Amino acid sequence: MTDEGWSTRRLIVLRRATRAIGDLLHGQLKDYLLVLAQLFRPVNILGEYVQGGTKETSAAAMKAFQDLQGVYGAAAAAKPFSIAKDLRPPLEIVRSPLELYKMDYAYALNTSGQTKTIIMTAPLKWHLAFAEFAPARLKQLISDRNRTDTDAARFVLHYAVLQVLTSRQGGLVQMLGALHYNLTSIRLAEFGELPITCITSSVPTLRPPDDVIADAVEISGQEAFEEVVDADAIANIQDPFKDQLLGILKAHGA
Repeated sequence: MTDEGWSTRRLIVLRRATRAIGDLLHGQLKDYLLVLAQLFRPVNILGEYVQGGTKETSAAAMKAFQDLQGVYGAAAAAKPFSIAKDLRPPLEIVRSPLELYKMDYAYALNTSGQTKTIIMTAPLKWHLAFAEFAPARLKQLISDRNRTDTDAARFVLHYAVLQVLTSRQGGLVQMLGALHYNLTSIRLAEFGELPITCITSSVPTLRPPDDVIADAVEISGQEAFEEVVDADAIANIQDPFKDQLLGILKAHGA
């Protein structure tokens, strides 16, 4: 959409559509995660390295623990945590359900020759985290000068576990991909080297031009804005399954 195609009315329509689509996809994704919950159990890959896990030695579990030690060690030793980087099994991992949290980020809004930072929300991209270790609680922990190394270690461990768990289960990633959700791990400056597991819908969103955002921010009186669905791009969403079938038909002259 060109800059000239934006108007207050258009923005209101897209925002309503975005929230309706967001509600639909969020509910759908929660149902998927509930069905897939067994695949997100840390003991599945870490075995005897988890308290209460099997006592049998497993080469796969040993490799998973080595991967976990690497991820945990890098995040623990770096700012903002700066704690001991060694793990001592068996690991105490809480049985906490997985939850979805909207992804917020800082955005430098440029308008009228001035720049100010606002909070931008990506409505169709979510943090995936154990409920007991929600992103908001992680931010509180980092800002708490009285936090203990033990508390910090628990957060780092559970974020690292989730990253290793998802990275070692390619079938899980492929399954969600077939459902039009991309499961990835990212790094955010405020969390240092800590991996943040996130799920992104294949439905694209976008930011309107800065002057449109600035007007909306001024009207709302809040230093925040939410991306809106890219209506034009929805028609171009690809379906890998459909493409695969069409490829087979073409290969066989059908």
